[in-house]
Amino acid sequence: MQLPNDPFMLMSVVNLKLRDYYSNLDEMCEDLQLNKDELCSKLKKAGFEYNSNLNKFW
Repeated sequence: MQLPNDPFMLMSVVNLKLRDYYSNLDEMCEDLQLNKDELCSKLKKAGFEYNSNLNKFW
């Protein structure tokens, strides 16, 4: 899956997918064949961290 490069757009798309289709980040990354560490690193550089209790980046 092609994800946006802009970190704010990326966070928005990822959170939409997590909210509407996946119960956790691991499930989403596995299904979409995404590298979880790379995704988290990119979002962390922009100040976003994943909250597993809320199942979203913020």
